[in-house]
Amino acid sequence: MNPVRLAVAELRRLTSSRLARLALAALVLIPTLYGGLYLYANHDPYGAFPQVPAAVVSDDTGTTLSTGEKLQVGAGVADHLVESKSFDWHRVSHAEALRGVDDGTYAFAVIMPKTFSADLASTAEMKPRQATVVLETNDANNYMTSMIGSQVIKQVSASVASEVSQTAASKLLLGFSQVHDQLVKAVDGSEKLRAGAAKADSGAHQLSSGATSLASGLHDLTSGARRLATGIGQAASGADSLEAGAGQLASGLGTLQSRTASLPSQTDKLADGAEQVAAGNRTIAGYGTKAATASSDLKRRVAADRASFLDSLRAQGLTDAQLSLVSARLDTIDGYVNRADSTIQSASSDLTRLSQGADQVATGARALANATPALTDGIASAHSGAVRLRDGASTLSSGLDTLRTGADQLATGADKAATGADSLASGATSLASGLDALSKGAIDLHAGLVKGRDSIPDPNDAQRKAMAQTIGNPVGVSTGSLSSAGSYGAGLAPLFMSLALWIGAYVLFLFVRPLSPRALATSQRSIRTALGGWLAPTLVGLVQVASLVLVVGRGVDIKIAHPVLAFLFLCFTSMTFVAILHALAARFGAVGKFLGLVFMVVQLVSAGGTFPWQTLPAPLQAVHHVVPMSHAVDGLRRLLYGADLGPVLGSLGVLTAYLVAALAVSTIAARRSRMWTPKRIKPALEL
Repeated sequence: MNPVRLAVAELRRLTSSRLARLALAALVLIPTLYGGLYLYANHDPYGAFPQVPAAVVSDDTGTTLSTGEKLQVGAGVADHLVESKSFDWHRVSHAEALRGVDDGTYAFAVIMPKTFSADLASTAEMKPRQATVVLETNDANNYMTSMIGSQVIKQVSASVASEVSQTAASKLLLGFSQVHDQLVKAVDGSEKLRAGAAKADSGAHQLSSGATSLASGLHDLTSGARRLATGIGQAASGADSLEAGAGQLASGLGTLQSRTASLPSQTDKLADGAEQVAAGNRTIAGYGTKAATASSDLKRRVAADRASFLDSLRAQGLTDAQLSLVSARLDTIDGYVNRADSTIQSASSDLTRLSQGADQVATGARALANATPALTDGIASAHSGAVRLRDGASTLSSGLDTLRTGADQLATGADKAATGADSLASGATSLASGLDALSKGAIDLHAGLVKGRDSIPDPNDAQRKAMAQTIGNPVGVSTGSLSSAGSYGAGLAPLFMSLALWIGAYVLFLFVRPLSPRALATSQRSIRTALGGWLAPTLVGLVQVASLVLVVGRGVDIKIAHPVLAFLFLCFTSMTFVAILHALAARFGAVGKFLGLVFMVVQLVSAGGTFPWQTLPAPLQAVHHVVPMSHAVDGLRRLLYGADLGPVLGSLGVLTAYLVAALAVSTIAARRSRMWTPKRIKPALEL
């Protein structure tokens, strides 16, 4: 008998009567009722907060700011809460709010005390006070209302703090603008001061430089005046010497003039004689030239006739020895002729030079004769000039004496002026040094004021408003989610759908027999017996999954990102849960069913279906990683919300390991169940 036939037989047994069929239908619907109704009830509790009644009370009497502005924050907060419709807010009196929270009319009450605005405004004083918002709750109404009210108070505090911060920031920025305006004026004044100090400093330096130059010039003038006086004295002494020398020159020139009176006639005679000598020398030079010409011709003719003379002698029969003797005698004659020619040529050259020199002497003598009258006239003129020079030197000496006296006076006055200029230069230097410090201080002051002006913001009204809002609420929240559940109910769906499948599998074994007695009584293999006992409740479990997915997805309207994959994953989860409970029931009987209930509780508290598993106690954190429901919840979350599906394979791996292990335990239980014992025939406990 194969496992399918065993499963079909068990299903026929479960549907053998109307009551049995009704019971089977109830078993199928139990997971749907559990998961569907729970998720329906908790689908979106936060969205129903506007239906929760809450009281808001404003006892705030307000206050007046230093600017004369009336501050009434409490009433504004109360109006804002009512307008937000975050809850069913009611503006009531203090007594009504307390009475309503006490009798359950209101879930909680938010109360702004009388000094609320005054305490907020005290931030501008030296002794600020913290404003207080009173939250009245009553855990007898519902514990969660206290937690919800605390969150509301945090929002109110943040809103009030933002408003107060905006007001304070706006005043602070307005003060910055006023300080900036005053600094702008101060910068303009410092700029004028800096420019004036710079001009004064430049003028003082020019004055110091000019005074120093003046003092130096006056000292130079004093030195020059003294040198001038000394030089004038020397000039006066020289003028006296010039006068004496000019007198001697005039006397000497008078003597020279008298003695050169006959010089023109004498030089004229000298010129005539020189011209006669020059003429005679020219005649002698001509004779010398003719002799030199004849001597040159003779030398040339002797050299030219020598060869023909020797040839004629050879022709007449003279021997070579004789010809050599004749040639030697001719060489001696040639030597005489050459020496004579050289002497004649030298004498001719000397006569020519003598003639030329005589001509030059004659020319010079004639020039001297012609110039002698002018010389005598010049000597006469020089004598007259020397007389005038002597008289002028006398006058110059007298004037230089007077000038030397004035130069002495000039040196004395320049010395006094130089002393005054030294004092002026010293004072001008001190003034320039002081103005340097003033100019540097003015520059530093201007730079500091400019830096201060630039570092202080000067926002306009729109900027001041925007900056005050940013300062009052500096942090904005931008949320991003890789995947989103969408609602509170959808966030709980993975846990309660997994739990519903476990409960569905659990209740099945209250009616389904884990192992077929008929199969145990035969020689059927244990693995087939185990699979047959597991297969029947598994088929019912798949119907449970289909019903649960239909109700949750359609009825409760929880969005499923991967509906087909989620359905298949839930089917595999149901098969695994059925296998685990089947193994417990097959191996331990009634005790195994109790262990299945205990195992459900352990998984429920350790699966991390509501809060993150890291918030669990350490022992339960260790359990979380090994129980199958944790992996069922993790895989189902990713399939429902559309996150990365990679980890789903890991979850399937763990569930597969549980499935195989459970079937192995069921097989062992089937083998053991073939042996009948008194305890098995009459068990001590039946469920």
